[in-house]
Amino acid sequence: MSAAWPEGYALKAFDVIDSTNDEARRLASAGQREPVWITAARQTTGRGRRGRAWESPVGNLAATLLIRPGKPASECAQLSFAAAIAAHEAIASFAPDAEIRVKWPNDVLANGRKIAGILLESASTGTVPEWLAIGIGINLAHYPEGTEFPATALPALGITAPNPSEALARLAAAFAKWYEIWRASGFSPLRDAWLARAAGLGTRIRARLADGEIWGMFEGIDETGALILRETQGKTRAIAAGEVFFG
Repeated sequence: MSAAWPEGYALKAFDVIDSTNDEARRLASAGQREPVWITAARQTTGRGRRGRAWESPVGNLAATLLIRPGKPASECAQLSFAAAIAAHEAIASFAPDAEIRVKWPNDVLANGRKIAGILLESASTGTVPEWLAIGIGINLAHYPEGTEFPATALPALGITAPNPSEALARLAAAFAKWYEIWRASGFSPLRDAWLARAAGLGTRIRARLADGEIWGMFEGIDETGALILRETQGKTRAIAAGEVFFG
């Protein structure tokens, strides 16, 4: 069943573009005020976290939402969790029998492999960002080989890849729902929803930080979204930024 496009959100679709996040930046600089989803059949310079290249072959979903939340940067960062929950719901709607989980800080897994990634970018002259770009890539039809964290796509799960436009409609509807929940009630309901879908919760993980790697038990996320890692029986550590590996 097709998802209804959320009211109040515009859509700009391209055949080929450099990056949907870059187009969001251009639209913001040009004065775009209305929330807008930007999508492209193919990106030539798509990117993920830490400037890594993000492959965007035809058949996958590459999309960015440009919004102006009007909240401090620390609160806007919470929307990466809203995006992860929305991507989880969209993917699960196509793959109801697969194990779909969210992975801290901003990935979605299908049967333990990465199927979606999220990248937030913004511009600010003060504590409140002028705009926020939420880039989301979903491996609907194809996935990269040889990545450090193994990847997958829907056909590898035995599921025919959906049309990217239908996947975007489901993603946009789910995000609009969680965005309104966040605006009305703050981070707490997003935190609860994210934890209910979290991969590796209660297990031993490896966290890669800017200054090295540490091991510990993944105990959850705090009220800011930082990962809570128990290093020893009497010592926990809140990690605001890093990468997580299981096993």
